[in-house]
Amino acid sequence: MKQLLNVIKYTLLLAVSGLLMWYALQGQDLSRIGEYVRGANYWWLLLTMVLSVLGYFSRAYRWKMQITPTGHQPRFWDVYHAMMVGYLANLVLPRMGEVIRCSVLRRTSGVPVQVALGTVVTERVIDVLVLLGLLGGTLLLDFTTFWAFVTDKVLAGRYDALARNPAPLVLALGIATVLLLGLAYAVFRNLERLRQNALFNKTMGFVKGIIAGAFSVLKLENKGLFLFHTFFTWAVYYLMDYLAFFAFPDTYDLGMRAGLAVLTFGAFGMAAPVAGGIGPFHIMVQGILLAYGISKEAGIAYALVVHGSQTLLVVVMGGISFAASMLKSGKASEFQEEEVGQLESEGTPR
Repeated sequence: MKQLLNVIKYTLLLAVSGLLMWYALQGQDLSRIGEYVRGANYWWLLLTMVLSVLGYFSRAYRWKMQITPTGHQPRFWDVYHAMMVGYLANLVLPRMGEVIRCSVLRRTSGVPVQVALGTVVTERVIDVLVLLGLLGGTLLLDFTTFWAFVTDKVLAGRYDALARNPAPLVLALGIATVLLLGLAYAVFRNLERLRQNALFNKTMGFVKGIIAGAFSVLKLENKGLFLFHTFFTWAVYYLMDYLAFFAFPDTYDLGMRAGLAVLTFGAFGMAAPVAGGIGPFHIMVQGILLAYGISKEAGIAYALVVHGSQTLLVVVMGGISFAASMLKSGKASEFQEEEVGQLESEGTPR
């Protein structure tokens, strides 16, 4: 039954991606989009892919730095391979890649899943904080452009209607607040009863492991190096989007502020719980480029090529990492079996 539910869930998510891609392409000249894609200067895309490789190495090293204070010492390549397998899994199983990469690292390096997952949670919190900072900077730098686009194209008169009658919005926020407070009160009142539940205690033990991994960042020996890798990773993301402008005649003259906007809103699209960000990323990037005066066809062509090149890179690198991880975990299993056999032959109690 559980497997059936998972199949239904992921099928629905794929359907959502398909619908969003259909929405992004609706009413557009597909032949023009094809011309933009065929006419792209792929040398610029190759450069962005090289930068991506450097970004993946930096991100893996940062993750290794987070794991080390927990008392575990995984090899860099084990951490890197586990991370890339997780990215590969995210292309098919949205958001499951984070758990899968922790599971792979456990098999290859012995790092407990809950500890590794705690470091991943911290990593995601840091990324969200960086992304919020980028959003604030993007809106401050080009607020007039975005506000005009939202009011004229997106809301198209609905903003004035909401301003005249904000009651529905206020009511919805009030109901949500009451529901959250009610849930918190119910948990508090039944806390003692929950503590007697085996499943609850097991869950709390898992959560404590996650918290231990999450707070590992506070025990870093070289916080400056950790901040450098965080900055470097996001700088790579920015250069990937900005340099890709030069691959298309229509986006060639866009400035660095437009690159920052594409990075910020494209990241929100990639964070959507669908396979590989397919659909949300394309809609977000197309909309942002439309705000800068780029046609829908040119905007979606840019999004298709950038997303496609990065997806291809993840498939290749993730596939290599998957093979390397399987080989490493297989060797570890063989070694453990040999140890057990030797102990049994010597009559040594296990």
